[in-house]
Amino acid sequence: MLLALIFIVIYPNEFQLQSLAGISGSVTGHSSNSSLLLPKPDFRLLIGILTLPDHYERRHLLRLVYSLEPQVTAIIDIKFVFCNLTKDDQRVLVALEIMRFDDIIILDCQENMNDGKTYTYFSSLPNLFNGSNGDEKPYDYVMKADDDIYFRLPRLVESLKKMPREDMYYGFVIPCGSMDPFHDYMSGMGYIISWDLVQWISSSGIPRNHTVGPEDMMTGEWMRLGDRAKNRFNTKPAMYDYPIPVPIDTCSHEFVPDTIAVHRLKDNPKWARTLKYFNVTDALKPSKMYHIP
Repeated sequence: MLLALIFIVIYPNEFQLQSLAGISGSVTGHSSNSSLLLPKPDFRLLIGILTLPDHYERRHLLRLVYSLEPQVTAIIDIKFVFCNLTKDDQRVLVALEIMRFDDIIILDCQENMNDGKTYTYFSSLPNLFNGSNGDEKPYDYVMKADDDIYFRLPRLVESLKKMPREDMYYGFVIPCGSMDPFHDYMSGMGYIISWDLVQWISSSGIPRNHTVGPEDMMTGEWMRLGDRAKNRFNTKPAMYDYPIPVPIDTCSHEFVPDTIAVHRLKDNPKWARTLKYFNVTDALKPSKMYHIP
């Protein structure tokens, strides 16, 4: 007990990092011992960031960014998702990440983008998270996200609080010019489905027999063929691609204050410009240890 107290005093941010980005930890969580003291979370969301084993720098950047997000009133677990490791260096370096952060899911598949990885992700979840927290379902919602998108978690939570908990499909509707969530499908930048749809994907032959093709388009096709996702919500204009000229990317527009997410952050300068616009580093305290103009 004394050692734990000393650890908290000397390393107070260590527990904050674990709970905020942890990244099997939660942005706001509770345990059986503390559930009587904390209010019930608005909902539980699993964010699965589909990435590649060798994208170490991107994972570390995302961990850092989300560890500094303000606390929210929902439980948000963030996991990095990829297929089987294929190189000796991956087996060592990824193992280090797992030991330190415990935020990685390795699926039993060969790495791919549009050849079934998203199906494997969704269909594996009911076996990976089988209500071990004592609840009927481990999450209310599950997200599939790219590793080049930045979610402002408080804005995301405020948006999702109003959403149904079943038969729900949420994201940036394609084509770019459409505002109708029933028009086609949600962009693969980052879309959310309710847990009942995750269970349906894991058990239905419709998704299992339609896995090859653009992954976000195939997800929309599953919903159409299965007559699912009757509750659909389009996030435009609060989700969008990084600002670039419209003739190049019609899913793009300038930053807006009520942004939920910005996509296509392909390099560090784009991440830096985005984070600066949203004042992410404004809380940096002056110090004689560094000078950042």
